[in-house]
Amino acid sequence: MCGIFCLLSLSGARCERDKTIFKSLQRRGPDSSRDVAVMGPNSSYWCLFSAHLLHMRGLFTPQPVQDDAGNILMWNGEIFGGLPVMPEENDTDVTCRRLSTCKTPSEILSVLMAIQGPWGLVYYQRAEDFLWFGRDFFGRRSLLWKFEAEILTLTSVAAQVSDESNWKEIPAVGVFRVDLKEAARSGSMSFEVFPWTYTGSCQTSLCIQNLQESVPSGCSVVINQAGLVLNSPVCPLNVSLPNPVKRTETWSDSGLSVEDLLRSREKPVEVDRLIDVLSEAVKRRVQPRPYRPEDNPPSNDSADVAVLFSGGIDSMILAVLADRHIPAHQPIDLLNVAFRLQEPEQQKKTTEKPEKDKNKPSDSKTDWAQTFKHFNVPDRLTGRAGLKELQELNPERRWRFVEINVTQEELQTMRQERICHLVHPLETVLDDSIGCAVWFAARGAGVQGQKPFSSSAKVILTGIGADEQLAGYSRHRVRFNTSGLEALIQELDMELGRISSRNLGRDDRVIGDHGKEARFPYLDEEVVSFLNSLPVWEKTDLSLPRGVGEKLLLRLAARRLGLGQSAVLPKRAIQFGSRIAKMEDRREKASDRCTRLHAD
Repeated sequence: MCGIFCLLSLSGARCERDKTIFKSLQRRGPDSSRDVAVMGPNSSYWCLFSAHLLHMRGLFTPQPVQDDAGNILMWNGEIFGGLPVMPEENDTDVTCRRLSTCKTPSEILSVLMAIQGPWGLVYYQRAEDFLWFGRDFFGRRSLLWKFEAEILTLTSVAAQVSDESNWKEIPAVGVFRVDLKEAARSGSMSFEVFPWTYTGSCQTSLCIQNLQESVPSGCSVVINQAGLVLNSPVCPLNVSLPNPVKRTETWSDSGLSVEDLLRSREKPVEVDRLIDVLSEAVKRRVQPRPYRPEDNPPSNDSADVAVLFSGGIDSMILAVLADRHIPAHQPIDLLNVAFRLQEPEQQKKTTEKPEKDKNKPSDSKTDWAQTFKHFNVPDRLTGRAGLKELQELNPERRWRFVEINVTQEELQTMRQERICHLVHPLETVLDDSIGCAVWFAARGAGVQGQKPFSSSAKVILTGIGADEQLAGYSRHRVRFNTSGLEALIQELDMELGRISSRNLGRDDRVIGDHGKEARFPYLDEEVVSFLNSLPVWEKTDLSLPRGVGEKLLLRLAARRLGLGQSAVLPKRAIQFGSRIAKMEDRREKASDRCTRLHAD
């Protein structure tokens, strides 16, 4: 993973970068920092490339990478398929070599559309004076932009310096190209975009609509006139509807238990296929890279992989599948976050230190339980129950359940110091709640057992993408109940199209701030293509009760994998399960602008 930064001055003047942004980039990439500057012909433009590396796989390759022809690549991504990468090779080096052979735009697009995995990139073609940049199809890596005073800035992380900040997320609608000679000549910025599209169906109008709200002020954007596109790495959503059938009795009338209901909905072929593709997706994301003599020897006591863990079905399945592919001697860290609101009465009690009875023996276990009982939020309880299920499935594995307990005071401090800059330019109450919860969870600092503990895992598995594809949110049930199956299909069709702007850029910035990398198995290209290929009614049935109907196919897979109660837990969003939603003004709506996210 990498924190990338590019500053393009159309006047040719050298510029200073923002110190806050620079520090944030260093936190994302603590293993190496390097700058490369380029001056255009006749000082027509000046461009600074700055990359900060978190070394994850293959040979250590500092960035920016510059080839013999003067081309420069900054690559924030992982190749999990599509392009051949040997175990000892580095993804960045492989990508740079492939791009170096490209002479035409279509050749560059062919390389990028072949890659399976998350990426954000900035690529400078020296001979052509072109600057390319963009994000993968789902937008799993953050990339922001701003244009002010003839200066274009691209960065993984920005800084919120005022309410008038002009930073925006680069939309994951395609790959952008700037003609540097023309931009320097005109003093204006025009972006040519090569859009992502399903094969044979270039959704140009939708692409333009999404761009209008995202392009920096003073800039223009045009769709490539030659019709060059990036073919989608996943197949289109199956929007077929079932043939009309006679209405059957409802679940409430059937008298079936939840267990009987799940057994009656068995889909052996589909379930086995889902387990296979999801297991392979997890395998790609947790396999350790080969040990080399120059590395520190691997430790049996440190975990390479952690799971954002609530005990719900999404994180439980990730943990079970990770157990298949992580070496048996390594622990797996389960990161479970909880927030505590300290009421005024409690504050008063904590300031008054009662005199201890010297004759009464100290019970450290009781004291510990009293201290942490206030953090027994819903996700903590289901997390502990999930831990027991995992221990029963594989008692030989060291499952390290990390209790991450956050007080209101610490939340307020870290929000102002760090999190507000990472969530920016998003700014809703929902972004605040999820951004803060994920930041503290990914930090991994808490207690394990009764001892302070900090997770060393650099890879963080997260379950995002399951609800969006399998109708896991309450809004999906509302849409189905009010407008039927066709409306639900439309809702699901919209979900993946907006996941980059609603979730993924923010989560990448928040998790990356700890020098760790977010990985999203449910958004693996093969997983998404398989789920997209199925009719919606084979994946979910919202006529069934909560805890069964939503994500039905995933629940059946959980049963096949040996999971118990966690397979039928209803969906509970992290902001409610961790109780962070109760920390502030309870009259707020999730979509409201959150004033707490604005730095003082």
